[in-house]
Amino acid sequence: MHIRQAGADDVAASAAILAEAFEDDPLLHDFVPDGPDRRSRLALLFAALMRRGALRHGAVDVAEVPGEGIVGVAVWEGPGPAPGAGWATPREACALVRAMGVRGLVSSYPVRRAFARHRPGRAHWYLDQIGVSAAGRGRGVGGALLAHGLERADREGLPAYLVSSTEHNRRLYRRHGFGDGEIVAGARGAAPMAMLREPGSVAPA
Repeated sequence: MHIRQAGADDVAASAAILAEAFEDDPLLHDFVPDGPDRRSRLALLFAALMRRGALRHGAVDVAEVPGEGIVGVAVWEGPGPAPGAGWATPREACALVRAMGVRGLVSSYPVRRAFARHRPGRAHWYLDQIGVSAAGRGRGVGGALLAHGLERADREGLPAYLVSSTEHNRRLYRRHGFGDGEIVAGARGAAPMAMLREPGSVAPA
């Protein structure tokens, strides 16, 4: 398995993996409502977010396996102002409307505001999404991607931050030194938890 930083040509494949991984995530029901085309709309959403955010102001790490291609993706926003904080360009706005619809834009607004309020006030790397394809699960792909991103944060002496909506995923993050934080209120049907890792932190023995 090889981990590298993605480019624009990797967006479609990366977004498809994230859409598969997050199709049943309770938090994203506020962003993309249920429907027969939900996975394809999630892929549109993740592609738009990557192009607007992490590809320009962070890092999109992909895990590749020879003969299989990309099997995992980690999307990190870099330190500095949140890339999605300003006005979207007409092209970006169109992509978001296609993905979320008016209903998703409205229902996700309280969640997006709550997430923004909980972000640390100091420079940090933010793990926006991490997902592994069905073929890549159980092979250590998620852990390898997470460790790769945390090594980058450690080299820069910066904390890492994320919000996790499932206890299963939180166990992985705790093993990599993240500590439990507050529940981020505002999402319907989900209780996502803010988690922070200081530089060089490891899980307690």
